[in-house]
Amino acid sequence: MTTILPDAALDALLAQDVPYGDLTTGALGIAARHARMSFAARGAMVLAGTEEAARLVERVGGRVLRVEPSGTAVEAGALFLEADGPAGALHHAWKVAQTLVEYASGIATRARRIVEAAPGVTVACTRKNFPGAKDLSVKAVQAGGAVMHRLGLSETLLVFPEHRAFLSDAPEAWIAALRRKAPEKKIVVEVGSMEEAVVFAKAGADVIQLEKLPPAAARAVIEATRHLTPPPVVAPAGGVTEANAAAYAAAGCRLLITSAPFFGQPADVKVLLGPA
Repeated sequence: MTTILPDAALDALLAQDVPYGDLTTGALGIAARHARMSFAARGAMVLAGTEEAARLVERVGGRVLRVEPSGTAVEAGALFLEADGPAGALHHAWKVAQTLVEYASGIATRARRIVEAAPGVTVACTRKNFPGAKDLSVKAVQAGGAVMHRLGLSETLLVFPEHRAFLSDAPEAWIAALRRKAPEKKIVVEVGSMEEAVVFAKAGADVIQLEKLPPAAARAVIEATRHLTPPPVVAPAGGVTEANAAAYAAAGCRLLITSAPFFGQPADVKVLLGPA
């Protein structure tokens, strides 16, 4: 991954953790000692946020000796970041960098597992990342080989039942109106049943988003709408995980929408910091 969080965002993370200096390191009188720090994977994982971790080290005055890029799959024990510099600088960056990589790599690893469970299928992650962590979450999703379903409300047309509760026109009418107002956008409609799926597909929706319908229902919707020109994309959403991604792919789905990568344990990273 080439995109790196801006220095201002990284500096803000450092300021939260060390607002008025490192009391322990300073009181011990070791801040100027030359030190070395290494990051290693405690278990197999897909790395994410390593560029940010390296930049955090640089921002406080350390020197990065090597770093593996986001998106790299590593095995347990693999060393992926090494740095040296004053002990005070490395202690300053240590926990912020470690925690950032652990959370981002957890997301990337879970995303990769879903991608690998359904080869040839596009896995798209929702915007249900932890509030305030969108930039890092998006990078982690991409590091795992997935894409973003939608980054926010501003760039996609996704009609939920909560929207349709305010509409009185027939689906054909408001879908046609949407197409006139945003002709370059795909029209996505979320449904909760096979019957709704067929109705909105026939009305002209480009993508039918199935809310928590099982693979068998997804297959039935695909079969029932295959004759349309063009047939809609049928995309299961809600409850899609690495455990059922293959079943959805076997049902004929070519797009899986999931929030699962955002929820789970962080990856486990071992940090060694000592005299150089």
